[in-house]
Amino acid sequence: MSKVKILYVEDEPFLGRIVKESLEVRDFDVRMVTDGKLVMSVFEEARPDICVLDIMLPNKDGYTIAQSIRKVNPSIPIIFVTAKTQTEDLIKGFEVGGNDYLRKPFSMEELIVRVNNLLQLTQKMASGPKEAIAIGKFEFAPQRYELRNGGVARKLSHREAMLLQILAENQNLNIDRKTMLLRVWGDDSFFNSRTLDVYITKLRDYLKEDPTIEIITIKGVGYHFAVG
Repeated sequence: MSKVKILYVEDEPFLGRIVKESLEVRDFDVRMVTDGKLVMSVFEEARPDICVLDIMLPNKDGYTIAQSIRKVNPSIPIIFVTAKTQTEDLIKGFEVGGNDYLRKPFSMEELIVRVNNLLQLTQKMASGPKEAIAIGKFEFAPQRYELRNGGVARKLSHREAMLLQILAENQNLNIDRKTMLLRVWGDDSFFNSRTLDVYITKLRDYLKEDPTIEIITIKGVGYHFAVG
């Protein structure tokens, strides 16, 4: 079996070496870049399976890099590693295409769990339904990460697509919040719970063009996805 290829972008050399060597010991193939302006050339050459990006970088920040990566590969998992903890930073990371956030300082065990979880989710999406799913007046194509309304198509991030797939599979049913967290993030921590709220807000915005669709919050339970 070929090794999982990780593109690791970190401008702190000491931390970068520790993380890179620790991942390699665990049989990952790691390409590390320390300068933001060099990332895309390495990305196109290495063709990684997953990207781990710091946000504060010289010459080009992680948000800008993520946007560039998404134009080349809409479905590759991206994890932001950052000391930033403000909600607006979290939201911006998801808006530019990030799938997950890992706050510094972090343990190698946590990083590896998140990497493996995202890779598993990517495989599930690839093996999911191939036909478009009707959601009101929308068509959702999970494998293409695409939500279409007539002739207008919106590209979704990996986790946006995962959550919308769960909702689409449970139209007009209640969906347990913990089940969603475990399926998409692998754990139901407070941080991931906040992240789920951010994603639900974004999906509501995407679907608002059809007034017959509503994602209803049920306190203490989760959500009800009302369609039609």
